[in-house]
Amino acid sequence: MKVTDTVAALAQPVVAAQGCSLWDTEYVREGGRWFLRLLIDKPGGVNIADCEAISRAMDPILDEADPIAESYCFEVCSAGLERPLRRPGDFAQFLGSPVTIKLYRPRDGQKELAAVLRGYEDGRITAEVGGKTITLQKSEVALVRLRVEF
Repeated sequence: MKVTDTVAALAQPVVAAQGCSLWDTEYVREGGRWFLRLLIDKPGGVNIADCEAISRAMDPILDEADPIAESYCFEVCSAGLERPLRRPGDFAQFLGSPVTIKLYRPRDGQKELAAVLRGYEDGRITAEVGGKTITLQKSEVALVRLRVEF
């Protein structure tokens, strides 16, 4: 089982007990250090008190379970307004929302598309770009994230 799956299973009840939902779990190397992050969400938005309460509740659980052998920094953060969409449920939740789609290779001369998410099925993303509907295969897409329009 992956570290992120193990930590997510440990964190799920703790996050729910604080009235939040677990958006994602990351275990990444940045600047020579390892970071374990819980990205959380809740209706009306996450505040620092939510992050602190979950962090304090998770510390002894992570110490006891010891899912990571090496040293790491543990963080609890908001998923953010421009959060990445990764799982089918993420896409379903945000159908009709503005997104930024980053491609591995340019399409019509562009590697980054400002779009509206119209559908997601079996890894295929349907989006409206400049009034035109396009479908992208999973293999073409590096990242899809929500886009905030001001």
